[in-house]
Amino acid sequence: MALRGIDGHAAFEVSIEQVVRTEAREAEDLLKKLDIMSDIRVLMQSPSLSRNSARGIFCSRTLNLRSISAIGYDMDYTLVHYNVKAWEGRAYDYCMENLKKMGFPVDGLTFDPDLVIRGLVIDKERGNLVKADRFGYIKRAMHGTKMLSTRAVREIYGRELVDLRLDDRWVFLNTFFSMSEAVAYMQQLGNSKELIMETITTSSKLNDIDLGGDDDLTETCPNEFKMVDMLDNGVIPANLGPFDYKGLYKAMGIALVMAHVEGRLKNEIMSNPEQFVELDPELPFALLDQKEAGKRLLLITNSDYHYTAKMMHHSFNRFLPNDMGWRDLFDIVIVSANKPEFFQMSHPMYEVVTDEGLMRPCFKAQIGGLYSGGNAQMIESSLNLHGDEILYIGDHIYTDVSQSKVHLRWRAALICRELEKEVSTYSVLIHGRGCRQSLLELLNQKEVVGDLFNQLRLALQRRSKRHNAQTVATTDMDNENLTQSMQKLLVVMQRLDGKIAPMQEADGDLFNKRWGYLSRAGLFDKSHLMRQIEKYADIYTSRVSNFLYYTPFMYFRSQEQNLAHDSYTHYGSQVDKFPSNGKLD
Repeated sequence: MALRGIDGHAAFEVSIEQVVRTEAREAEDLLKKLDIMSDIRVLMQSPSLSRNSARGIFCSRTLNLRSISAIGYDMDYTLVHYNVKAWEGRAYDYCMENLKKMGFPVDGLTFDPDLVIRGLVIDKERGNLVKADRFGYIKRAMHGTKMLSTRAVREIYGRELVDLRLDDRWVFLNTFFSMSEAVAYMQQLGNSKELIMETITTSSKLNDIDLGGDDDLTETCPNEFKMVDMLDNGVIPANLGPFDYKGLYKAMGIALVMAHVEGRLKNEIMSNPEQFVELDPELPFALLDQKEAGKRLLLITNSDYHYTAKMMHHSFNRFLPNDMGWRDLFDIVIVSANKPEFFQMSHPMYEVVTDEGLMRPCFKAQIGGLYSGGNAQMIESSLNLHGDEILYIGDHIYTDVSQSKVHLRWRAALICRELEKEVSTYSVLIHGRGCRQSLLELLNQKEVVGDLFNQLRLALQRRSKRHNAQTVATTDMDNENLTQSMQKLLVVMQRLDGKIAPMQEADGDLFNKRWGYLSRAGLFDKSHLMRQIEKYADIYTSRVSNFLYYTPFMYFRSQEQNLAHDSYTHYGSQVDKFPSNGKLD
């Protein structure tokens, strides 16, 4: 590169590389002079900034917060995190009360939060709960509260894929709010083991499916039988009318909706928020950083005004400085937003003008205003912002994340609290050289032995056509040696399979014994939930307060995506040496 003087003649010649090196040295000298290198090293070693940290922010699609002018937030399970066992347990109890009024036998029913995890899919056609991989292939399944064997899953779903577009059959568990409904659908306690075993042995509808045996059922869920199994065995009272699995799911949905419409659940939570809400002292300061950095903050929630005011006051006001209230954080607050239609359609907006919730129609949101209903286009118009200038953060992969992105091209972030447990337990397995490391070693051994077996098998096949084998060694072996070697290798593979199978079944037990990891389906593949997250969420993290450990100007860069053929860079040189006659020395 030639740098020229004022008169236009070349002053001196210097390469771009030399300029970069010079600038880098000057920057390093400045850092040393300011004595902040040690602070930077400490900051970069912070566990919260590690991609493998349980409190990290993970990036699917590169996101520069400097280009974000407004940040919108959902409330429930996003800004306000509930104790799942308490909140969903009470929703479950109210659901069961309504089912009992409808005539269902629900006495003795209890809420089991470990029965389901986010990202599972209800198959309303078969009465199953399933876990699928990123392609939609079903890897695990449960009927009632009994896990189906691998063979049963293969027999039932071997030719089927989960297709979430078919919402008359498949129901995706997007959020914690799905748990009470799913548990209500899948389980019910019985009165005795004898009744359970009697109803199972007299069943005619499940006789053709391998459930793993009655002994396995007794060990897995003693004194239990299933609402789904009740339907299978004709235990549901005849006066309720004919039911199939879809009808049973619909009845559960009606009972749960009644619990919300009646308002008893939310009234109980508002009267005693300490029992249901898990406070996060860091959360208000994360939002305060963003606001003071010039970001417009929005609250867009489906909850009504009175419930929103109570929950936000309880979760924020005690931690905010200088007598600030939660309303002072937000430029615009939208309650009763009716998402996902808020992002899809044009609904009227009402301004909330009194503390009692009195409203009047309006046509444009103002800074500092509190509104009910409306639509996303009104927000964009009021802020004079559009599309990727707005980041929306929520816990629901469909209602919050995918719809704001698909319809408006807003940037999106997902809150998934379970990540903290998943990342922590997975990190222990990876770095602790425990059971998982042993499993990977066994799989590598099986791959090597299997490849040797296949080479011998191919040698026999080629010999019958008088062709050379892949290697000189196998070409020189006689038929008897080939056969004996294959038999020995087959025994070794069978022994390895005997060790590998139970270890694969147990992989993920630290997170959930039935379903394994949230983000994984099988040992090496991603779950259907993880595919949805990567497709729609630009970034994802366990809680909003994790932003406090970054900056409002952070540049989140997505990681390099590995492709199957990337391994060629490591092994390609060996392939290139493969001779044209198909023989390796």
